[in-house]
Amino acid sequence: MPKNYEIDEVDLKILSHLMLDAKTPYTEIAKKVYVSGGTVHVRMKKMEELGVVKGTTLQLDYSKLGFDVTCFLGIYLQKSSLYDIVVEKLKDIPEIVKIHYTTGNYNIFIKIHCRDTNHLREVLHDKIQKVDGIDRTETFISLDESMSRPIQLG
Repeated sequence: MPKNYEIDEVDLKILSHLMLDAKTPYTEIAKKVYVSGGTVHVRMKKMEELGVVKGTTLQLDYSKLGFDVTCFLGIYLQKSSLYDIVVEKLKDIPEIVKIHYTTGNYNIFIKIHCRDTNHLREVLHDKIQKVDGIDRTETFISLDESMSRPIQLG
């Protein structure tokens, strides 16, 4: 793949449709974008190779799967140089679904899904706070997710 490949309006339109529903067949997207199904396929392959598209995911309602508590956790590190080591250990905790390296009060900000507050306490006390390099944490329980959407590209 040439490194000078530039994302154009057609690519952005393809991505916009797939971001709304990743299961949409390429042939249906092709009709909406006025190109062939093969063009959509080739362009998606190029964007995957470039790392623009990293894969597809399902959006789940975790509460319907028994995970009734979603929270965010601000993590203070003993030293910011421990970031890589701490992140590798956090990746081993299955309840953690997102990890961000941040500016501001916290070195790391994570998102967690737990079954209930007892499960959250176990994750915090028995897993996260035992990771070497973590100084302290601050927990924010989400009461409701009012919106979750992709960014508009066009």
